[in-house]
Amino acid sequence: MTLRHISYTVAIATASLLASCESLDYNPADQMSGNTFWKTETHARQAAVGMYSAMKEPWCFGMEFTFDMCSDIADGTSPWADVARGNSFASNSSGVQNHWQYLYELVHRANTVIRNVSAMQISQETIERVTGEARFLRAMAYFRMLQCWGGVPYYDETCDINEQFDKLDNPRISADELRTHILDDLTYAIDRLPVAWGAEDLGRATKGAAYALRGKVYLFNSQWDLAAADFEEIVYNRTNNYGYSLHPDYESLFRLYNGLHSPEMIFSIQSIDGNVAGYALDIVSYFGNKSTMRLIASNRIVPSVTLVDMYENPDGTDFDWDNVFPGFNNADPQTRRRYMCVAINDASTEITSTLECDTVKVLDAYRKRDPRLCWNVITPYSHYLGTDAGSNPMDKQFVLADPTKGGSPMEAQAFIRNSEGWNSYFWRKWIPTGNLDGYWGEYTRTPYEFPLIRLGDVLLMLAEAYNEQGFPEKAVAEVNKVRARVSMPDIPTGSHDEIAARIRKERACELAGEGQRYWDLRRWGMLEASVKDATDIFGDLMYTRTYQPRHELWPIPLVELDRNRNLTQNPGW
Repeated sequence: MTLRHISYTVAIATASLLASCESLDYNPADQMSGNTFWKTETHARQAAVGMYSAMKEPWCFGMEFTFDMCSDIADGTSPWADVARGNSFASNSSGVQNHWQYLYELVHRANTVIRNVSAMQISQETIERVTGEARFLRAMAYFRMLQCWGGVPYYDETCDINEQFDKLDNPRISADELRTHILDDLTYAIDRLPVAWGAEDLGRATKGAAYALRGKVYLFNSQWDLAAADFEEIVYNRTNNYGYSLHPDYESLFRLYNGLHSPEMIFSIQSIDGNVAGYALDIVSYFGNKSTMRLIASNRIVPSVTLVDMYENPDGTDFDWDNVFPGFNNADPQTRRRYMCVAINDASTEITSTLECDTVKVLDAYRKRDPRLCWNVITPYSHYLGTDAGSNPMDKQFVLADPTKGGSPMEAQAFIRNSEGWNSYFWRKWIPTGNLDGYWGEYTRTPYEFPLIRLGDVLLMLAEAYNEQGFPEKAVAEVNKVRARVSMPDIPTGSHDEIAARIRKERACELAGEGQRYWDLRRWGMLEASVKDATDIFGDLMYTRTYQPRHELWPIPLVELDRNRNLTQNPGW
């Protein structure tokens, strides 16, 4: 039985031993007793699974994909509307508060495991393995806190929340101090975690995952040489054969279910089936469209026009709408509609007139580009296999319909409808087709393996580290590995700034829908420059965005300031 199965079957039992109230105001569970638990190898294993269960929670790392809506490559309404639109305040952002609480929940579970397992009368190998997992996950939680808030209160395994739940009032430590703790945990994990686990433990943290995360911590702190060394360890198998490789097919990499696993996944969230009996992430509720298992609430997050326009022509040149429709870039929305809209009947079953639109020309403007565009995004006049009212597979088409010339799309019929009323694109990445031959039956459970760290990401981070060290040829070689998989031409060598721009663009195109862009923009100092109003395909305003310097760090939630009087607020909040 793999970790994905174990985590579901023992989560309830383990949660009763380890769970808090998802915040620092922990209520001790009377089931946690040294007389009955923390005795056997099985108990140590169950305790470790409890940490992974906490890590997968939506407000911890289970909604990682949603962070793209805080960047320039996606638009949306939930769950980060306040952050994305620039009006997040400590007093009213439930998302900011929830993320804080669930990250500390993971920290406290890890601390409980480290403290108790270290004292168990079991094999030293098991003690080191489980505490290595715990310190990896603790580092992962604290690294996210560092990204969000800078320095935060630090609690390690000496903090026993059974005894101290009403005294958790540590002041914030500095960002540098917190980073040191994170790196210490990851170095410990590297020394103790295995290179690989058996099939029954698929999904547990490995030595390679710890190297990759430590390299990322170094990269985010501009420690280029140390970052490169950690990435090289797993890319070039310096001291071990880690077995990582790029998945041969980009599209299928994001459709791994029912036990399928790729060697590109370095650390990922596992899923078991898409029905009510299983465990899987709720991606579809945010990324799906109204034709995906007949969603009630859908397309809360959509690909932006900025992302779609980033994808290059097959020869590697930049795409330009003016080359498709002369004058398009400066045209008003009504003119653009004439280029792109058709009329459909009131029943939403057929196109009644193409009006002035050459649908093949519009379709070609998307499909004759970097193939990742049409693998990641449902583009106008392309098809998507959705479902009918009975959740049976049914072909759908995404049309841009002019409502003044006919009907409007209805998800129950032939065309995809946007539930927000936007003329936006839709995600194809992560979205199941049909009902997966009967395997998938619950839209809140998307049964795909989701990467938190994968090799494609690591190669691009290694490229960045090389470029910042002054090794342009080595940087370009890593980028071109990623491009070769999708048959895109090599990028040439160039100046530092030219290569940096290509890496940043490549990360957006390669990692779209994976939640990395927001953190990238902030560390590059490009968040302010990226903030602009959200507009649809025609250029109509969907909503406004604003930027203030205080947005570079999130506010400490007010409820936490009330709970811990030693906390201080971030600047500007």
